[in-house]
Amino acid sequence: MRSLFLILILQCFAFADSMYFMPYQAKDAVNALIKEIRQAKKEVKIAIYSFTNREISKAIRDVAKKGVNFKIIYDYKSNIDDDKSTIGYLAKLKNVNVCTLKGRQSNNGKYYGIMHNKLAIIDNKTIIFGSANWSKSAFDINYEMLLISQNKEYIVDSAKYFDQMFKECQAY
Repeated sequence: MRSLFLILILQCFAFADSMYFMPYQAKDAVNALIKEIRQAKKEVKIAIYSFTNREISKAIRDVAKKGVNFKIIYDYKSNIDDDKSTIGYLAKLKNVNVCTLKGRQSNNGKYYGIMHNKLAIIDNKTIIFGSANWSKSAFDINYEMLLISQNKEYIVDSAKYFDQMFKECQAY
């Protein structure tokens, strides 16, 4: 079992073009993420639990002004009442479609899960994922990782997953 796990980990990283570990590589990680967003030509799909980083939201604004379409899924619970969230700012922009997604209801009906992804798919050519929310603390003080890849299999599977979630989203 352990060797299977190691093989899966190695396969994951074998396709990685860039990997960043925060807080040590925070500046490089943010710059790489923004660079990928700025290179978008047609469409960017984002599913993000917490998104408060103004620098990244400004890059999205600039690229959306050039006609690139954005679909952004935010977690419902962590963004609706958070005055630091970028959701309200980005929802007002042309070419940016913002929605929220609750996790599934628990079996006992007492609570909902969360939409905990940290995922971006750019032009169905690049995928960005990892543990890092798009927040200042995630990049500057937390121990997180960010992976940028052009692995086609990951992109296809993640795009299907994203589209399923997007169908369940509630418009903001």
